[in-house]
Amino acid sequence: MKETVYNKLIRDKIPQIIRNNGKEPIIREINDKEEFLQLLIDKLQEEVHEFQASRNPEELADIMEVILTISHELEISITDINSIQEDKRVRRGGFTKKLFLIKVKE
Repeated sequence: MKETVYNKLIRDKIPQIIRNNGKEPIIREINDKEEFLQLLIDKLQEEVHEFQASRNPEELADIMEVILTISHELEISITDINSIQEDKRVRRGGFTKKLFLIKVKE
């Protein structure tokens, strides 16, 4: 029997999808908060890399899903994140001017 090792965090319905394809997933539930948070951070990096490679909007949605889950785990509301984002935009600007810093002379 062929096995493919993934060792990564997956969405909740993936085990059933795998079973529906006639395969057997071997999974474990993550109960440690710090381990789960680290796996979410790893997942965020994975999704960012996938977006960089494909520019697919589905990958952006995956990034958002991971960010929402991280914020939930850290007990930070989306309202708070949006407020921090807006405050930072007011203080430091956004990225609408498409500026690229080459260097700073002293």
